[in-house]
Amino acid sequence: MTLRLYVPRDAGAVAVGADEVALALEQAAAKRSIAIEIIRTGSRGLYWLEPMVEFATPAGRVAFGPVTVADAPALLEAMTADGAHPLRLGLADEIPWLKRQTRLTFARCGVIDPRSLDHYRAHGGYKGLKRALSLGPDTILAEVTASGLRGRGGAGFPTGIKWKTVAQAMADRKYIVCNADEGDSGTFADRMIMEGDPFLVIEGMTIAAIAVGASKGYIYIRSEYPHAVEAMNAAISAARRAGYLGRRTGDATRSFDLEVRVGAGAYVCGEETSLLESLEGRRGIVRAKPPLPAHHGLFGKPTVINNVLSFAAVPFVLTEGAKAYADFGMGRSRGTMPIQLAGNIRRGGLFETAFGVTLGELVDEIGGGTLSGRPVRAVQVGGPLGAYFPRALFDTPFDYEAFAARDGLIGHGGIVVFDDSVDMAKQARFAMEFCAIESCGKCTPCRIGSTRGVETIDKIVRGERVAENRAVVEDLCNTMKLGSLCALGGFTPYPVMSALKHFSEDFGPAPTRLQAAE
Repeated sequence: MTLRLYVPRDAGAVAVGADEVALALEQAAAKRSIAIEIIRTGSRGLYWLEPMVEFATPAGRVAFGPVTVADAPALLEAMTADGAHPLRLGLADEIPWLKRQTRLTFARCGVIDPRSLDHYRAHGGYKGLKRALSLGPDTILAEVTASGLRGRGGAGFPTGIKWKTVAQAMADRKYIVCNADEGDSGTFADRMIMEGDPFLVIEGMTIAAIAVGASKGYIYIRSEYPHAVEAMNAAISAARRAGYLGRRTGDATRSFDLEVRVGAGAYVCGEETSLLESLEGRRGIVRAKPPLPAHHGLFGKPTVINNVLSFAAVPFVLTEGAKAYADFGMGRSRGTMPIQLAGNIRRGGLFETAFGVTLGELVDEIGGGTLSGRPVRAVQVGGPLGAYFPRALFDTPFDYEAFAARDGLIGHGGIVVFDDSVDMAKQARFAMEFCAIESCGKCTPCRIGSTRGVETIDKIVRGERVAENRAVVEDLCNTMKLGSLCALGGFTPYPVMSALKHFSEDFGPAPTRLQAAE
C-alpha cells in the first residue's frame, strides 16, 4: 500500500519549512521501507498551521500541522497505524475554519497539484471556457455583468461594464492584462491563487479574451513573487501544449496567448496606467485619464485590465451561471471575497466568504483576536492606504458601500490587526512617508503633499501649534484626495484622517495612552 501525502509548495509554507518537511518524510519513509507518494499542492490558507501535511484515507484527507522536520518519523507511524498524533487536525474539509468558508474562487487551492493540467480538469477546470465558447461574446458579457462581479483589486468597478467597453471599441488589436502586482501590506491572495491554482487565472483571462476579441495577454507579477512567476510560466506552457493557448484557443476561431512580465518592485505599478507604462518598457508613471485603458491602453490599443482575483472568479460565473454567483453577497457587492487576515492576529490566513460578514466577526471570531493576547485597538482594511477602524466600527459589514459610508475602503481585502500598544500617530506618519517614497512624482499633490504631511505630523507630535498643524494636515489630505492623478495620493488621506479622527489622543504633546497608564 502506498501512502499518498499532500505537502504545500506555496511560498508561505515553504518559508516555514515545507520543503524540508517533504524531504524528511521521504527519508523517513525510505528508512522504514514505507511506500509513499508526495503531491505538492498550494496552501489552503491556514497559515498558522503551516506546514500542514495531509494524507489520503478512504474517509477523506486527514490533516496534521504545523509539522516540523522532527515530526516526520512519528507522523508516518501515525499514518500507517490508527492516525493518532498530537498534531492531528482531523479531516481537512471538516476543520471549522475551512468549513465556515464559501470557497468559490479558492475551491481547488491546497487540493490539487498546481502544475498538473489533468488535476485541474479533474476538479472542474476549463468547464467555464467550454461553456463560454458555446455562448459567444455577447452572452459572455451578459453573464459577467449579471453576476455582479466587481474588480477585486480595490476599485470595485463592475467587471462586465469594463469588458463591454473594450468589446465595443474598434481596433485591429486588443489586449488582456492581469494586474498581479500585489503590493498591499497584509495581502497574499493573488500569490496564493497563482501558486496554488494558476490554470484558473489562465482560464479567466482566456474567457475575457473571447468576450472582447483580444489576441494577446500579459500577467504582470511583482519581482518579489518568484514562486508565482515560476508557477504561472509552467501553467502557461502546459496550457499551450494542450491547446488552451495559442492558435485556435480551445477550438475558438481566434487565437489567444499569454506572457508573464515581471515588475521591478515599484508600488505605484499596481496602478493600472503605471503598470501599462512599465509593460511598454518605460518607467512606471501614472497616465492622466481620460483616455481610459479600455479605449487607449497597452500600446495605444483597447485593453482589459483586471486583478488576479477578478479573472479567477470568472470561470465559476461561466460554469455555474451568473445567478449562482450573484446569490452570494449583499447590496451591490455580489459573490465572495477572499479576505486576508494578517498582523497581530492569532489565526492569520485566507478566508473566502460572501460579502456581508462584519469586521468584528472577521477579527474576533474567525481570526481569534490578537496573537499577543492584548486588546485589539485598531484594524486597517485595504492595505497601507486603507482607513484604521476602531472597535466602535466593528459592526461594519464587509461590503464596498458600507465601508465607503464610514470613510473606509475594502481594497484588495487585506485586514491588518493592531493591539493596544500601537502608536497611531506613527501609523499616520508612516502613511505619508510611504506615499512620499512610492510616489511616481508626476503630480504635485502626491509628490509634495506627502512630504509636507510627514513634516507636519512631526510638528504635531512635538507639540508645535497642534491645532493649526492639524488643520494643515486636513487641508493637505483634502488636496491629495481630490487632486492626485491616482489612488496612491488619493487614498493616502484614508489612514491619516482615520487615525486623527478615531485615535486623536495619540497626537500632540500630552502623555501617550501607555505612559498615562504606567
